[in-house]
Amino acid sequence: MNIVGKIIGIKYKAFLSVELKGYNIEDFNINEIPSACFLKDDNQIMGISKWVSPKRTRSYPYERIYNTLSNLKKITVIPIIKDEGAKGDRDFIQWDTVSLMSLLDVFVIFAYYADATEKNGKITYQKFDNGYVLSKINEIKQYHSSALHWNLNELKTNLHNLIDRVKVNYSEIEKSTGVKLHNFKGIDNFKIRIGEDVSLFLDYSRNKSEKAQQREFVTFQPKEKLATLSKAKITIENYLGGKYFFTVDEILLKKDCVWLIESKHSVNSILPSKGDIKDGLLKMILYCNLSEIMINDIKLTATAVLCLTSTKLKGKTSSTDNKASIEKFLETNKFTESQIDFIERLFAEAEHNKFTVEIKAAK
Repeated sequence: MNIVGKIIGIKYKAFLSVELKGYNIEDFNINEIPSACFLKDDNQIMGISKWVSPKRTRSYPYERIYNTLSNLKKITVIPIIKDEGAKGDRDFIQWDTVSLMSLLDVFVIFAYYADATEKNGKITYQKFDNGYVLSKINEIKQYHSSALHWNLNELKTNLHNLIDRVKVNYSEIEKSTGVKLHNFKGIDNFKIRIGEDVSLFLDYSRNKSEKAQQREFVTFQPKEKLATLSKAKITIENYLGGKYFFTVDEILLKKDCVWLIESKHSVNSILPSKGDIKDGLLKMILYCNLSEIMINDIKLTATAVLCLTSTKLKGKTSSTDNKASIEKFLETNKFTESQIDFIERLFAEAEHNKFTVEIKAAK
């Protein structure tokens, strides 16, 4: 099944953002700020977030991005490579991460670690080069094109130099901590994959993403009865013709409409974590801003759905239900006041941005 969507622009209002702490630029240190904050300088206010790894599954970086969305200019700092030592993981920046940030108009500072300490045979407490991050923030302050243009330009002009810095700094970290790191041949291969033109990196990552998306072909007739399919692939094109590859947890098909469903599940809690939910909301931002969607060259309408399930729940409710039905569900499942407040704001966000939230017992 080939699902293709187009996005012309992003319009979205977040209702669940947390209040961020503010910093003046003269007091700024990327290693000392929380995972998300805002930065004040020369009458500008910028939302700043940082990743602890280039691999998004290591933490909840999307939640941090979500919490900065209300800012006019959004910046996120991502290490291009993170090595925890030969006994730990080593992760590399991926094109699909850059894709999502570009679609959300988030400026990426591709950064590197300059210091670390040893713990249990691995390196930890890794610290970014703060001077470098500050220099890039100052560049972004004066940058008047889109985040997409910035991100692509940084990849094309700066990534090779940064990879060289990574090797130099990790050599020093290996000496200072006494921790054996992964063989640098992997970093050299990463650089070779990119080649002299970053388009090779884009092609490599896109091919990797496409292969990860592959599944059995499902024939779709627009008039068929309601059918549930899982793990469908979707390619999103922007107004410049760029293509970004994502995976939808579930799709629901009926007549000329497709439901794009992002699912989050909890076993031990009555709701998935806030981090998980906000992770899902980033996909809602994309799906509810699709200006056009086609499946196997058939033009359809789309509905975005965030589905929250738990083994602790009884029954189900939806942001489209009436007030009495929602209240009965909340009472039956004995939600706390803070949980009710969170759900009410989540439902308000869904209604305002025209997507649906379902909360239900896991099957």
